[in-house]
Amino acid sequence: MQSRTLCFNGTLFRKNLSRFWPLWGLASFVGALFPLALFLQLVREHTRVDALEMTGAYYAAVSWAVPALSLCYAVLCAMTVWSYLYNARSVSLMHTLPIRRRGIFFTNFLSGMAMMLIPYAVTGALCVLVSLYAHAIDPVGLGITILAVVGESFFYFASATFVAFVTGNIFALPALYFLLHFLAVLADFLVSSFAQGFLFGFNSSYTGVVEFLSPTVHLTGHLRVDMEYAETMTASGHVGRAVASVTLENGWLIAVYALVGAVLLALAYGAYRRRHSESAGDVMAVRWLRPVFRWGITVLSGTLGGLLLYELFWRSFQYSPTYEALPMAVCLAVAGIIGYYAASMLLAKSLRVFRGSWKSLLAVAVLSAAFCGALHFDVLGSESRIPTLDQVKRVELRVQGNTYTLYPGQDDALIEQVRTLHQAITADEAYIRDAEYNGLMPEEEGNVSYGNPLRLTYTLRTGAVVERFYSLTITRDRLAQSDTYDALLDALVRNETMKQKRLHLGGDGYTPDGGSIYVERRGEVYDLGSREAQAILNAVAQDAAVGAWGDPDWFGSNDGSDYALNLDLSFTRQEKNITYNDWITITVRPSMTYTTACLLKLGLVTEEDLVTRAQLYPSQYYKEYEETEEAVLPDTAQVIEPEEHTVEALPSGEATATAAVTGLVVLNA
Repeated sequence: MQSRTLCFNGTLFRKNLSRFWPLWGLASFVGALFPLALFLQLVREHTRVDALEMTGAYYAAVSWAVPALSLCYAVLCAMTVWSYLYNARSVSLMHTLPIRRRGIFFTNFLSGMAMMLIPYAVTGALCVLVSLYAHAIDPVGLGITILAVVGESFFYFASATFVAFVTGNIFALPALYFLLHFLAVLADFLVSSFAQGFLFGFNSSYTGVVEFLSPTVHLTGHLRVDMEYAETMTASGHVGRAVASVTLENGWLIAVYALVGAVLLALAYGAYRRRHSESAGDVMAVRWLRPVFRWGITVLSGTLGGLLLYELFWRSFQYSPTYEALPMAVCLAVAGIIGYYAASMLLAKSLRVFRGSWKSLLAVAVLSAAFCGALHFDVLGSESRIPTLDQVKRVELRVQGNTYTLYPGQDDALIEQVRTLHQAITADEAYIRDAEYNGLMPEEEGNVSYGNPLRLTYTLRTGAVVERFYSLTITRDRLAQSDTYDALLDALVRNETMKQKRLHLGGDGYTPDGGSIYVERRGEVYDLGSREAQAILNAVAQDAAVGAWGDPDWFGSNDGSDYALNLDLSFTRQEKNITYNDWITITVRPSMTYTTACLLKLGLVTEEDLVTRAQLYPSQYYKEYEETEEAVLPDTAQVIEPEEHTVEALPSGEATATAAVTGLVVLNA
């Protein structure tokens, strides 16, 4: 009789499920608790759930719960079905069975996938029953959820299977598995930390550039549930909201990772076909990967451990605002050498790894010195990199707590001003560092302002982002010199167009959605609605147009002439299903007649509330307050009527900013 070669063995499959039933049985029990708890809540409260709301709950689980759970559960399943690979007797026994390696591989893989999916199947079946009870069945949402769960489970178990065939030690399997899943995030953190310590203007501890190489972080950060609502009329005649549609945004990422899982599965099968039984117990079962493992551990230990040694033994006693190249190189070399020997001992399964290793130690020392030297001297020119106008898609700068967004073709002149300012800052690196950490000696008080943060973000047409952060010291003497960054920054912020940008009136997509006002005289705070925020914003724009608001005060004299009000406006912007938030703080002064009239019309303040801080807290501002009371205090009962003012400085596209206050406060009608 002609024999057949099978890729699946039912006996081995059933044996795996029955042998490891506590694993998938316990997981199924824990998963079943959640739908049962939901069912009891529905029975107790006699409520019904909308089908789309239930779909939204499914999508929410797919976007953050399933990736995190599958990450941990997949490695447990892999450790069970592939456990025979890590013992010489077990692997020899398995390979003497009348089943080819191909059959063993696919049977065990399907066994592991079954153990992955059984808990989800039990939980899902109970969720469907609960949905039926609540009359909340959405077939489309249910189908997408099932496909998403299967895709994520397949990817995680395939990646765990790949790691299982790369290593030959069961304890190395989970360590290497989690390291590979989060290596990109860890590398990003390390690179950003070194850049922040060596390079001027770098201030980010994480960029997310290669986050897609860490699937769990990427999935939980990019899978989103988009729920749209529509107003409905309830039976009692009240207006309510109901879910109109639910979408799993970026769901295609699951399909991409599933394809990556298929590639990893093919690589695992190729490794199994060439795997030697004698590799059981080795940290790395694939021989050509052993140097990669040794030097990978060396680099990881050197960078991570080097930072720790530097902070403990150098920076704690010789503090410097930036990393010093020579001490850092020594710390990197010491930590790298420790990592090199640790990896060598794991690979050799012996402590005798020191003989003949001087060449490798020399290589570690040279690489450490070269790395620190390259960062110290900025051989790549990262500090002075300033994108050109034709490279950028959008430029954002944040200064004095305000965000300005500029676009090529619309704000070319302002972008060139930003680039000129950026060049002046990089040219004054030594001065800025010295002023920030050693301070200056001004001749008079109030001539210098420290720690003015400036963040520049260039979004390039390629999708890359160039971000820089500077803490600037500004002096009165340098403000009078037109070529200094002090004067350039001051001229940029004082620009009338930039004032409109500060209020998000330049068509950057931001719209006011609320805010708050705190009245110090009464100690009361009020939340603002979007319509109130829009009315106040328009009034501030009127004051800016007539020169009553918007000029920066770098030195903050704080003479108490501002009104005792804390006014904040918040903004939102939607871009590619991502919500961006911003806010501005409005300092209200007696000269801002449009704004004060608007606040009065809206009923947010009264005439009695329009007192300056010098009036409210006289002892904190003036010792001779009683003698100068008439000169300092405005007559709050005589607010200048602003009807006669018109605005010519604002662009025609912003009609809301050119209306009179009586038109702005239509809310009062």
